[in-house]
Formats: sequence, structure tokens, C-alpha cells
Amino acid sequence: MATVRDTTYDLLRDLGLTTVFGNPGSTEETFLQDFPADFRYVHALHEASAVGMADGYAQATGRPAHVNLHTAPGTGNGMGNLVTAWHNKTPLIVTAGQQTREMLLIEPRLASRRAAELTQPYVKWSHEPARAQDIPAAFMRAYATAVQPPSGPVFLSLPMDDWRQPADRPPQVRTVSTRTAPDPDRLRGFAEVLAGSRAPVLVLGAAVDRADAWPAAVALAERLAAPVWSAPAPERAVFPEDHPHFRGVLPYAIGPLADALRGHDTVLVVGAPVFRYYPHVPGDYLPEESRLLHVTDDPDESARAPVGESLLGDAGLALAGLLDLVPPADRPPPAARPDPAPPEVTEPPSADALFTALARHWPADGVLVQESPSNLAALRRRLRVDRPRSYFTMASGGLGFGLPAAVGIALAERDTGRRRPVVAVIGDGSFHYSVQALWTAVQLRLPLAVVVPANHQYAILKAFADLKHTPGVPGLDLPGLDVSAVARGYGCAATVVESPDGLAAALDAALAADRPTVLPAPISTDVPRIL
Repeated sequence: MATVRDTTYDLLRDLGLTTVFGNPGSTEETFLQDFPADFRYVHALHEASAVGMADGYAQATGRPAHVNLHTAPGTGNGMGNLVTAWHNKTPLIVTAGQQTREMLLIEPRLASRRAAELTQPYVKWSHEPARAQDIPAAFMRAYATAVQPPSGPVFLSLPMDDWRQPADRPPQVRTVSTRTAPDPDRLRGFAEVLAGSRAPVLVLGAAVDRADAWPAAVALAERLAAPVWSAPAPERAVFPEDHPHFRGVLPYAIGPLADALRGHDTVLVVGAPVFRYYPHVPGDYLPEESRLLHVTDDPDESARAPVGESLLGDAGLALAGLLDLVPPADRPPPAARPDPAPPEVTEPPSADALFTALARHWPADGVLVQESPSNLAALRRRLRVDRPRSYFTMASGGLGFGLPAAVGIALAERDTGRRRPVVAVIGDGSFHYSVQALWTAVQLRLPLAVVVPANHQYAILKAFADLKHTPGVPGLDLPGLDVSAVARGYGCAATVVESPDGLAAALDAALAADRPTVLPAPISTDVPRIL
């Protein structure tokens, strides 16, 4: 007779979920025992790394990923990156072991109290099946929930004695829609507003990249002769940044953002929240003369927007629909933004100088994963992303995602056969949040290049302290960190990039290697402005 475990593994095969990211614990061993030869276990040394790798892998493949965590303590270890997966709208099926049902009443060691509540509110659905026989069907429901818009993580708590129980009939493998079309009447109304607009502007978010809608976005911007901004703090690149219509990334504070949109009577926001604000700099949400139109596939995003008229729908379908409805504008296109001035020569070099060198030697079809908050403005200023699915970071604002996500993305590039080179830019503070991910990259022999701008401080927090006039905050300096020694301890190659001129050779060697390479690059300790 088939067991719950047999039936579940058969379902996972049918769903294409044969890669499992995790860090094994005692409550998971009954699921993992006699691990099937056609499955792959991606071993992380810490649950935060496991979740981050699965997130990166799911985003890069465009398919959901399965991450298996330990009961409550291990799930807690992964929570920071689970929060990021929620904000990234990444479809993850997160499972965790639970103690034996027979003992749950007395709450033995490693029992997860109210397990289905532990990951809330940062999952779309959370469940501990009432019967062992419900596990396969719960997986099917979890899969369907994770991939439907807005996509996101789900969580299952699975008692360790359930796997050997006899199974019921296997659940039907079902397909579900992953895109929702916008209401045609409301879309037509949006098109009429845009057609009658004097000076429209487009603000695009990560859903445009998730929907593979760059061509439609470019065509609509050109038809409207409108400038294009990226929404604040984007987790994906949304538009070719070398296009003359592209203006950059909007500031992520209320007053400055409205100032950047001044002069535009219609603001079309597609695939982003309205807006991702931080820090609090008060002001009007929009210029007085502006009207905002908001397209999103997330009802919650629509409901919480402080201004604007909303339309629920897939970003790509909405852009394509507007393109069919909006006539060409009778006005000249916007002037291209100027290139930034060359960086000053300083010792140690500035972040701008480092990233100017990185842009000069950027690999063809490269994928950038970044988690260097204090240097982000300089990175985006100097390195312009010009291809879809080429830029990834965290939407949550929490550190510890970038390094494991880069590992997951590099693995996805190999699995899909695209083999695009992956370069991670990880600050020396961020580097240590999920540094264990390096070991997994070594075991997988991934040619991942990790550039570490090293300023030996949490410069982003110093910048916030300057903005908010909060001097004397402890713990903002990071003396005594040897990034190279740490990297070598996990089995990586490591080369210190002493000057921007040395970056090209070091980067070429890293991307040609058969293991990850960490490239610490000393930079100036000057603290950049937040806004």
C-alpha cells in the first residue's frame, strides 16, 4: 500500500518540484529518508540561506521552489528571508517538520506551538493538516496558492510520524491561472485619460519584469512620448536603463517623490506599490496637478495606496492592452538624461569609481544581484541594466537575502542551460548575514563572482542617523573583519581588488572559475546621503 510519503513524492515529481532546498533537522528526517535518486537536495548550512537560495532560484527559473525547514527554531531562523520572499512575491512552498502527533498534546521538545501561526502574516496560506492522509492534497493546494497572483510563499507544518501512514487516493494534479486580465471597461478609461494627458509619466515596478513585459513597456512609453521612472526601492529592473526615456529610480520618501513627479498631469504606475516609502519625509503624495492611475495584480496593494485610481490585472496584459488603445502622442520625446560625470580619483576609491570599473567590464548578458544599501545609488548610477531578468535584490529592506539568492540564481542559470554569468555586489556588512551560503556555492561548483565593497561600517545606518539627527548610535563600525579569510574558510577563492583598475582581470578570472570567488574591494568611508 502506498504511504503518504510515496504519494507526496509522486505529486512533487508531477509538479516539477524535484529540487529541495534545506538544512536537515531531526523532525524532517522521516520525509528525507531514502531520498529519491531523481530528486536533488541543495544543502544549506543555515535556514536563512536555504530560504534565500530558494527565492533566487524561483525568481530566476520563473517557477515555484520548495524549501524544507526544521520545526519552530529552524523556521524562525528562516523568517527574515521569508519576509523578503513575501515582499518579493516569490512563489515558495515552505515546509517544516513537526513533532510526532502522539506527543503534541504534552508539547515535547521541538514541538511547534500553533505552527500554522508561526509564519503569519508573511505567507499567503499556512496549514498543519488535520490528518496524515491530507498532506498530498495540502501540497497541491499550497502549490496552487503560491503561483496564483499575487504570487508568494505558503507554509505547511508536517508531523514527522505522518509520512509512514497509508495514503488515500492521490490528489488530482491541477493547473491554475497565473495571470489575471484587467477589466476591459476600466482599462479603456485609463487609456482615455492617458490619451488626453498633456504630460504623462510612467512609473514601473517589479511585476513588469516578472511578466516579461519590457517590450510592451518600451512601446507604450514611446507611443506616449513619456519619461519612465522605476518605482522606489525596486527589487527588479523594470525598463532598459540605457533607453533615452528612462529617468532612474524615484526617491523613496513622500515629499521628494512628489517633487520628482512635478510637471506631470498623469502618473501611470504599473506593477508596483504606491509607493514604497522610507524614511518619513512628509509632503504631498502627489503634485497638486497630478492624477494617478495604478495597475497591480495585488488587491491589498490597491487597497492601501493613499492616492490614485486602481485597476487589478497582470502588468504585461495591462501594458499590452493600453498599447492597443492609446494613440501615438503628438509631442516630442523626452530628452535623454545625461551621463554622470567621471568619478573623482581618491584613495581609497569611491563606490562610484569601483562601479564605473564594474560597468566598463560588465559581462555580456550578466545578472546582477545586489545587497549593498549604502552604495546602491552609486551602483545604479554607474551600471545601467539593459536586459530583462538581470537585476535582483530584496523588496523587504532586510539584509541576508543577496548572497544566498545569488547562489540560487547561479544554480538556476546552470539548470536552465542559459548559463548567464552572475555577479553579486554585497556590502561587507550584508556579507555576514547569510555568509554560510558560500559553502553551498562551493559544493555546487558555481562560478559566482561576489564583489564586496568594503568600508568597514554600516554606512547606510550612519546616513539614516545623519538624516534623522540621531548621533551617538553604537555598533555602526565593523573593525577587524577579514572577508578574504572568511571566504577561504568556506572553500572559495578570494582576491582583494586593491584598485578599480584591477577589477577587470579579477572579475574575468572569477567568472571562468569552477567555484565561487569573493572579491573584497576597499572603498572610501565617506557616508552617502540617503536622498
